[in-house]
Amino acid sequence: MKILGILFLVLCFLITLALGAQNQDVVNFNYLIAQGEFRLSVILGIVFVMGFGIGWLICGALYLKARVTARRLRKQVDKQRKELDKLRTDPLKEQ
Repeated sequence: MKILGILFLVLCFLITLALGAQNQDVVNFNYLIAQGEFRLSVILGIVFVMGFGIGWLICGALYLKARVTARRLRKQVDKQRKELDKLRTDPLKEQ
């Protein structure tokens, strides 16, 4: 599965390079504070890198959250398993 992900990422990068090589026009880019003239290939590259970074951060945060939840649940299961084993080995108290 990792190989498919890496191949997909390389394919996206190659498509970005191909689009950038074909788009050498200078465009006027308006951003929040100011504006500037950039080559379209530079803008495509920057947007690709930013999208990749944001996606990586979101997936990393979700993965970390899942790992923490799994660790907490594993500890809870271990605690309950020990308690159950103790109840199985202790003799019953008659009332």
